[in-house]
Amino acid sequence: MAHRILRVCDLISNCAKSSIIRNNALAVGLLKPSVPLVQDARNINFFNRKPASALWKSVTSVSNAGKKRGRGKGVPRIKNLNKGQIIGVGKEAMIFPGLNSPLLQGNQLNNPNRVPKHPNSEEESQIPKIQLSPFKRNKVSPLDRGWSGGIMGGRKLGPPDPIDEEPFVGFQTWVLHFHQCAIMTGTFGRKKRITVYAVTGNGNGLAGFATALRGDTKGALTLARNKAGQRLMYFERYDNHTILHDFYAEFGRTKIFAKQMPKGYGLRCHRVIAACCEAIGIKNLHAKIEGSVNVPNVIKAFFIGMLNQKSYQEMADEKKLHVVQFKKEHDYFPEVLASPETVRTPAEIASDEILDFKQYLMNGRLILNKKKPPPFFTKLPSYDIYLRKKERSKDQDKVKIRLRAEYGELCSFLTEKYPEAKIPKWERHIKKLKEEEEEAAETN
Repeated sequence: MAHRILRVCDLISNCAKSSIIRNNALAVGLLKPSVPLVQDARNINFFNRKPASALWKSVTSVSNAGKKRGRGKGVPRIKNLNKGQIIGVGKEAMIFPGLNSPLLQGNQLNNPNRVPKHPNSEEESQIPKIQLSPFKRNKVSPLDRGWSGGIMGGRKLGPPDPIDEEPFVGFQTWVLHFHQCAIMTGTFGRKKRITVYAVTGNGNGLAGFATALRGDTKGALTLARNKAGQRLMYFERYDNHTILHDFYAEFGRTKIFAKQMPKGYGLRCHRVIAACCEAIGIKNLHAKIEGSVNVPNVIKAFFIGMLNQKSYQEMADEKKLHVVQFKKEHDYFPEVLASPETVRTPAEIASDEILDFKQYLMNGRLILNKKKPPPFFTKLPSYDIYLRKKERSKDQDKVKIRLRAEYGELCSFLTEKYPEAKIPKWERHIKKLKEEEEEAAETN
C-alpha cells in the first residue's frame, strides 16, 4: 500500500513540475503555444514488448510432437479483439487527433472536438450497436425437431445438392440414424467418427437411401444427403397411397410384415419405416417388426420388400391364372384385376399348388395373429352380476333408434302382428297407417 502511495505522489509531483516548466517557458517566449509539450515516459511492459502474433502463438500453438499424438484439439483460436470497435464513435461522436483524424492540419494542431449531428439523422443511426450476447442454443421449430429430444434422427435436411446444375425439385431428406463414436489411433490419438443413414424422396414414388461415415457432423450429414440423391429408385403404389400388396421381407435378424391398408388408415409402423414411407409417398400402411430393430437392418429390409413387389399383371403371367379381387363394399362381387395371355385349365393345376393370394405372397407363410387376452375384471364374480343387470337393457339405445326410424315413436315390434294390443300413445301410428291405406285405395 505504501509503495502505491509513493508512486501516486511521484506522478503528481512530475505533473506539477512539467506544468511549472511549461508556464515559465511560455512567459519567457522559449516555447510557442502551437508546439506540443512532449515528456519522455517509459511505458514498456510484457504486453507491448512483443507483437500480438507472438502473444497469440503462445496461446494457440502446439508442438510438433503434440500434433502427432493428437493434442491441441481444444486450443482457442485467434480472435480479432478490435472487431466491432470504432475509435471516436460511441454515445458522443468525437474527433481525436492522431487516432481517427490527422494530428496536424497545415501548421496548426487539431484539437479534440465533437462531431456535429446531421439535422435529418437520428442519434441512434450515428452510433453502431455492438451485440455481445452470450452463447445461446439455437431453438428449433417443433416441426423441424427429431423424433424425441434433441437427437438428429427424424430431422429434415432439405433436398440434395444439384448435380450438373439439375436441382432436386420437390425432394426432402430425413435423417434415419445418427451415431457418434471415437476410436484411438497410434498417430492422431482419439478420433471422432460419425455414421449417418439418410433417406430422400419426392413423395411420388421416387426415393433412395445411403450411409455416410465422416469425422465431422456437417460433412457426414451433407455426404449422406447427396449420396441418397444419387441412388434413387422408383416404387409403384396402389392408387398412389399404399403398397401394391402385403409382403414379407427380412434382412439379418429383422423381419417385417407389411399390410396394404385403405385410405384414411395412416402409417402405423416403426418410425424409421414411417419416414421411408413419407419419402416414397405411401400414406396408409401397417407394418410389424419381429426380431432385431436395428435401424440399418430395418431400412434395408423395408426397401428389399418394396423392390420385391409384383404387379398384378406379373402375378397373372407367372401363375397363368386370373387375379380376382373381392371387396366388401362391392358385396364381394368378383373383379378381375389382371389376366394372362394363356390361362391354365383346372387339370393343369396341381393339387398342392398355393392359390390363396396371401399365402402366395408370403411364400407359404402364415402370420400368427394372437388374440388379445381378456381384461382382468372379467374373471371376478362381480362381473357376472354386472352382465345380469345389463341383460335387460342390452342394445337398448340401438332399439330406440330403430323404433323411431320405422314407426316414428317408441312402440313394440309386435304391434302389426297383434293389433289388439293397443296403447293410447300408438294413436299417431294408427292414424298414419290409415292415411297410408286410404292413399293406396285412391291410387288403385
